[in-house]
Amino acid sequence: MWQHISVRLDKRTFSRFPQSVAESADLQANAMPDTRPPTRRSTHASSRAMRLEDVLRQLPERELASLVHRMRIRIDEAKRIDVASQVARALLLLPETRDPTQLPPSTRELVYRLVEGRGVLFVEELPPGLDLLVGRGICYVRQHERGVLEILLPIAFMVQLKTWEGEDQRGIRALLSQLSAEVAQTVASNYLGRQATPPLALSLEPAWDALTDPAQLATYIAQLSLLERKLLRGVEEVGGEVDTEELLELEREPLRLRGAGGATPSRRGVGFALERRGLLIPVHPNRHIVPTEVVALVGAQRLAEREAERLAIRSFVLGDDHAPRRARFAEDPMPLVMAMALAVREGGGSEVRDGVGTPKSLLLRLANRFGRSPESLALLAALSRSLGLWEPSAIAVAGSPGSLAVHELPSLLFKSWRRGGAWDEARTEGEALRLAADARDASSALVVREMVIEALTELTDGTWAPWDRVLDYVRADGRGPGVTRLLTRWAARNGVTAPSVEAIATRVALESLHILGVVDLGESDSAAAAGVCLRITPRGRALLRGAALSLQPEPSRFVDTQTLRIGAQTRIGQILVLAPFIDVGAVTGSLDLLVTQQAIAMALSAGVESDVVRQRLETVAALPEPIERMLTQASAVVGRAEFVESSGFLWVEDPEVRELLRTRRQTSELFVEPSPPSGLLVVAGVELDKLARRCRTLGVELLVSGGVYRTRSMAPNSGRGSGPHRVDSATGLTAVRPDSKSPPRRRSSASALAAVKRTPR
Repeated sequence: MWQHISVRLDKRTFSRFPQSVAESADLQANAMPDTRPPTRRSTHASSRAMRLEDVLRQLPERELASLVHRMRIRIDEAKRIDVASQVARALLLLPETRDPTQLPPSTRELVYRLVEGRGVLFVEELPPGLDLLVGRGICYVRQHERGVLEILLPIAFMVQLKTWEGEDQRGIRALLSQLSAEVAQTVASNYLGRQATPPLALSLEPAWDALTDPAQLATYIAQLSLLERKLLRGVEEVGGEVDTEELLELEREPLRLRGAGGATPSRRGVGFALERRGLLIPVHPNRHIVPTEVVALVGAQRLAEREAERLAIRSFVLGDDHAPRRARFAEDPMPLVMAMALAVREGGGSEVRDGVGTPKSLLLRLANRFGRSPESLALLAALSRSLGLWEPSAIAVAGSPGSLAVHELPSLLFKSWRRGGAWDEARTEGEALRLAADARDASSALVVREMVIEALTELTDGTWAPWDRVLDYVRADGRGPGVTRLLTRWAARNGVTAPSVEAIATRVALESLHILGVVDLGESDSAAAAGVCLRITPRGRALLRGAALSLQPEPSRFVDTQTLRIGAQTRIGQILVLAPFIDVGAVTGSLDLLVTQQAIAMALSAGVESDVVRQRLETVAALPEPIERMLTQASAVVGRAEFVESSGFLWVEDPEVRELLRTRRQTSELFVEPSPPSGLLVVAGVELDKLARRCRTLGVELLVSGGVYRTRSMAPNSGRGSGPHRVDSATGLTAVRPDSKSPPRRRSSASALAAVKRTPR
């Protein structure tokens, strides 16, 4: 039975909270056991999401009543539907259940991971950001076996969430979320067996169950009529996407209903029958797409038939040795990806904003720092951001991706790249985030990726193969004509030049796969592309099979007095929290972090406690004696110094003159008290003109850069006389007459000082 975990939420949103966080932990520990038969840990992936009403009906009455009160849901006893159905309809009206960008970053990333896991996620600790989802009734948690927690996102929430970067834009979930109300009602009614009623997200749950289960979907496709299977196969052969005119041509529909937006498909044709079943999804304004899950089943037979065409190419490649003279071996992208995530946090991450592409200036600085090309860093940056590595919430080891070990990063990067949505080789700049949200139209480069991967898998399994032969193998793929046509239409919609399948395939193999560590590149004496050879690396074979990488469980350790080498089992969050007090060292082969005295001193001056520095380092590796001694010395406080702002320093050698300036009414307010020996500190904000005038009233000239400083403005008249009889307000001395031709007699400094001393204070 699902156990709803109540958490403390924002008081500005809810008036009463049934339980605190501590009580939630107790509730989690005492959660009701799972009613399903016990399974092993390896079968977690087989769990499926549940319908929202079913989850609410499994909640204890106390928890359901708490949710109703917290969300201020009005229950009408006169309605014929039960309380769970009324609560489900109220929860689906929340704005954040449609647009996850309204959620905090950590919560938003958790929602994305749940959707990628088909609504089910298994964790050992409650991830950050879950409290808001649980409190709003969006997610539910129950105790699984051996202390594992199962987090569920019901189907109704998944089918109405907006798409995001990093998601397959042609998958079932993405297409269902874009359905118009009319089409969504038609699809839901087909699988419900009755007329669908709002909210349509609840009515689409049976359609989700049928379209996401491969076995059930294969049976459903086999039961289609001959004309329906023929039309579905025809759309799949041309790339899985057609416009209305092409759909009517494939359907052999003689009737053309035209409106202001062009041709309109018939509501009685074969295309509408597929649309009603969710096998052919109409997308505004004039596109019809076969979902990725359906394409994989419909095109399975054609994939088997084309083996005969490629047999000659395969026999040539495998029958000879094509080892190159020189080779560029692929590197593990993990050290560079983690180094970039650490480098971004050095400036507080202010340069990177949500929904906007990575700045080119940042990529150029990272390229100069790590000695890599900006193009390769752009790919890794886009994939890292799609996984949430650059988010502030990534430092939390309780949630994804902070809870993952670093050896899982290559697999996550490869899966994110293969899904598409974050990087598109058909664009000049492959990062999809550089475009506006409404202009991120996915191209068919995803199909070209699969064509290249299949060719490399069949031709270069541990052996070298010439790229020109691999490219011939790609050209012989039956999906080539349809992909070319889709690329032309995609380029026309976006106003760019249509790339060829060969150009995209070359970029996928020689750039993307090499950067991700999947293929090695061999170079012959010729600089042409035809002289390039490829070979799948052992890491690449494991990634293509979806298997775990076979790595030695080496822990993190200090290789010398200041170099920390990160091991494969260290968690991502444990590394990212070290960013304030470490420097990035080597990023080739392994990730080395430098723990220097300067970096620790800067972190301590920024407010990081020495105990926090020690604790974070000890979590990663045992500290050697030099690091222990350095931390002790850096955290020791031998004294305190007070900072006083000043605008300058007057160097006065004569102690009597210095005492005169310090004590007289005219100048005492201009200096800091006390001042250091042999001089006077000028108070901050005092202008140089004012300082020179005040000092001159006491007979002290101010030297600046070796010369006597002359003021640029005159002091205001004090009103104590005018003309030849005016008297200076500070000294009481008679001013010089304007008609006097001889300058006044200068007295010696000693006599002048004595005269000033005699004047009353």
